[in-house]
Amino acid sequence: MSNFGTPPVIPTDLQQYNSYVIDPRWQRKFSAVWATAAGIAILLSLPYFIHSVRNGRAFAGLFGISENLTGKHYTPVPAAAERTPTRRRRRVVVWAESVLSTLRWTLPGIELSFGQMILVAGYLATVVICITMDSQLVTNPNRAGFMALAQLPVVFLFATKNSVLSLLLGPGNGYEKLNYIHRWSGRGMFIGATVHGALWIRNHLQYGLPILGQQKETSGVAAFALLGILVITSFRFVRRFLYQAFWIVHVLGFVAFFVTIRYHTLYAAPWIYPPLAFYGLDLAMRLLRYRIKDASLVAVDQNMTLIHIHDCDAGWTAGQHVRLRVFFSGRVFESHPLTIVNAPPETSCVPSRTLTLGARVRGDWTRALNRYAREETERLLEGTSRNEKGDEKPRVAVPVHVMMDGAYGGCSIDLGSYESLLLVAGGSGVTFTLGMLDDIVTRCVKLGRKNGERTRRIEFAWCIRSFGCIEWFTPQLLAIANTAATSSTLDLHISIFVTCICNPDAIPDISNSDVTIFRPSVTAILRQLTTPPSSSDSAELRKQSSSSSEDTVSEDVDVEELAEKAIKSKLPWVGMGGGVAVCASGPESLIREAQNAVAKLGVLRGRELGGVGLHTELYAI
Repeated sequence: MSNFGTPPVIPTDLQQYNSYVIDPRWQRKFSAVWATAAGIAILLSLPYFIHSVRNGRAFAGLFGISENLTGKHYTPVPAAAERTPTRRRRRVVVWAESVLSTLRWTLPGIELSFGQMILVAGYLATVVICITMDSQLVTNPNRAGFMALAQLPVVFLFATKNSVLSLLLGPGNGYEKLNYIHRWSGRGMFIGATVHGALWIRNHLQYGLPILGQQKETSGVAAFALLGILVITSFRFVRRFLYQAFWIVHVLGFVAFFVTIRYHTLYAAPWIYPPLAFYGLDLAMRLLRYRIKDASLVAVDQNMTLIHIHDCDAGWTAGQHVRLRVFFSGRVFESHPLTIVNAPPETSCVPSRTLTLGARVRGDWTRALNRYAREETERLLEGTSRNEKGDEKPRVAVPVHVMMDGAYGGCSIDLGSYESLLLVAGGSGVTFTLGMLDDIVTRCVKLGRKNGERTRRIEFAWCIRSFGCIEWFTPQLLAIANTAATSSTLDLHISIFVTCICNPDAIPDISNSDVTIFRPSVTAILRQLTTPPSSSDSAELRKQSSSSSEDTVSEDVDVEELAEKAIKSKLPWVGMGGGVAVCASGPESLIREAQNAVAKLGVLRGRELGGVGLHTELYAI
């Protein structure tokens, strides 16, 4: 056989575009980009994760809420001797928080902060580049379809309640904080599917080919329709007003989408397995976290129902929430997230084996729960005498059974790492800040700052509509305030703002607290917290110190010494370099105001104050 030499090489510009070879490479490039970004986030969160492991917060709630079955119930530990809190924080941490403050700006009507918008824009830009770079979309739109499939792992990774990524990012970075990436990656997936489907329909119309009829085309149109339904029903107004419909459509829709996309192309299989693995891990972890418990319902009034779940000793941290089912009136299949009001027994001012939740009447389920508790209370009180006033009945605990899934979420910053704290809440958002207050006061006072807590001053602000709302959590507020009053190194001040003049006689007597009638400004409260004493305050401080102490304060007194005496005399003061933390929970307007206030303070005075930390809990779907 004669040898004709090597075959000729076809020039690159004359070669036929092979999408089934080239396009999967771009899928892998896209996957490498987002995996690298996730790895960088994990690396940056490593110091916080290690700190959380050391103080026991990292894995709290990983296997659900636990019960002590040994018979040795929790007993309060005697109060330890208080240590003098340290002041200055590490320069690297202060610098990082000051820089990150610029990313917390947010605009009205937009769910995302400036930093989140940058991340979403970068993600969508990466998707568009991978779709358009060196592709022939008009003649062969397969690249857009391949890129739509490549986003499936991202969509599911940031949607599941239990994920490895949330665990490695540290406490407080759960699904509720990362869910915006799930929504926008789903929209990015829809963009790729729209480009892919629209251009193929154009080609079919151009060459007179049928759009429906063949399996590939028909299954592709069905998959695109399902994806469109999932995207449309995930819009904010649907989630807020038709949540149950949104949830059912999502669960059934993604199953049907997987089936149809698998019929549409054989190349979908490698990108379906990772989402199934993420979802399977989530379901397995939920099975480990499910608990069925005895509980009691207490209808405080027509707007608040307290749920006391018994025999809960550990497995959660302050600020976390559980998804709860209450077995009453046939509403077994409804699960709702509720924040835990109290801290665990070892870090609570009132140690108890009971986990308390607060359900404010906002929708059908909470209204029905409150009505059931009040009706059962009436039934249990039939034939009993009323109280001394003759017009009110005592609180009665209505026994029920509940199913818990959790705990999830929590605070993304360690409050004990900051010298000054501002806990601000609106309405039922106080369930979060009250649990955090319970935890940090106990750590500083009863446990003697054994983990090096540096907190010196706490401002607790609560905005409510009526004076009667104060009764929701009066016993817990009283216990926390009385505990803080015994400390010489911790100053707690409670401010309650009422926006409606009604029933002023309902104001309880809580030590070191003020009740005023106006809507507060988070910016003003934060400015007051971070403003040093005026000259008149300093003069009064020197007068008090000289009359009550052997040491006289001179004119050139050291800043550190002045701060120490200011704490003891209850003057408003934030020491230099100790840091300020803000926790805000409640409606969107309050969260946006807190984010902007912290962003401004961090940019202008972040390094001076020792860094400004922020955690927000948005009470909206």
